[in-house]
Amino acid sequence: MGTNNSLGRVSRRDFLALSTGLITAMSLGGMSGAGIGHAAEMTFSEGNCESKQNMGKRVLITYASKYGSTGGVADAIGKELCSKDLAADVVLIKNAGNVSSYQGVVIGSAIYRGKWLSEAVDFVEKNRDILRQVPVAYFLVCMTLSRPTEGNRAQVLSYMDPILKAVPEIKPVGIGTFAGALDYNNLSWVNKKIMESKGSPEGDFRDWNAIRTWAREPVYAKFVR
Repeated sequence: MGTNNSLGRVSRRDFLALSTGLITAMSLGGMSGAGIGHAAEMTFSEGNCESKQNMGKRVLITYASKYGSTGGVADAIGKELCSKDLAADVVLIKNAGNVSSYQGVVIGSAIYRGKWLSEAVDFVEKNRDILRQVPVAYFLVCMTLSRPTEGNRAQVLSYMDPILKAVPEIKPVGIGTFAGALDYNNLSWVNKKIMESKGSPEGDFRDWNAIRTWAREPVYAKFVR
């Protein structure tokens, strides 16, 4: 799940409200201390496909995620590239292997506190010498885009600026910006209360058609040339 920058901060009033609620809930016996940090177990998409048509063309789609919805976006991108007869591997960034074996790389991350997750940034910086030699595309997933106004789109796109400036030798063929999904059942009690206090909408706002379209153009069109 991605969040906008304001969701990453808790005001003094919010903190006091959360603290009061926490103390009250525990004193009433409605919630144990263990339940405070409990969140539902999440799964993160990984998979691969082979190609008979584009022999030698293998693409890596790798991503960083907090609550799993970014994995769904990565999976949709991978399936679309597979449908175009590209061999593709979809993996969490922490499981990504030797990048030099790929002829194209798609890198994505959830947005948390207005930034890509640190493991995604580290991946790009660590592999910069290899990545600048192959087509690369970036994408992000952010709940701010559940309200896709022009202002929100501009704000979310600006979240890519730090990585573009940190590794300027990598010129992405495309940058995808997508809304995410938020299920309060996947959050700890504290994070749920913070999200509720900020009015973050619950639901799945991922536009699968837009994701597949981006996977075809520019990604597929620029990777296979």
